[in-house]
Amino acid sequence: QVQLAESGGGLVQPGGSLRLSCVASGSRITLSPMRWYRQSPGHGRVWVATIRPDGITNYADDVQGRFTISRDSTKNAVNLQMNSLRPEDTGVYYCNLFGDADYWGQGTQVTVSS
Repeated sequence: QVQLAESGGGLVQPGGSLRLSCVASGSRITLSPMRWYRQSPGHGRVWVATIRPDGITNYADDVQGRFTISRDSTKNAVNLQMNSLRPEDTGVYYCNLFGDADYWGQGTQVTVSS
C-alpha cells in the first residue's frame, strides 16, 4: 500500500519562501515520476512540477525559476522549495506518485498573504 504524506505548508508573506516535503511509504520514489500539484479555491488541481526517475525535472511556466523539486533518497521524500512566493501561489499542495496506480497525499495548505 503506497502512502504519501505532505508537510511544510503555512502562511507566508509575498516574496517569502517555504519548503514542502512529501514522504512516501510502500514504494521507492526513484522508481516513479513524482509530481506536485496545487489546488486553489474554486479551481481544479494544477500541475506544478515533476521529477522523473532519471532525475530530469519539469516545471509549470508560472513557477519556473522560483520553485525547485528535488529528491532525498535517504528519507524516500520529494521536496518542493518555493521562493519568491506570490499570492497566486496560494492553495493546497498535493504530492503525486504515478506507479501501478495514481497515488495522492492528503495535501498541505500554503497561503501567501500580507
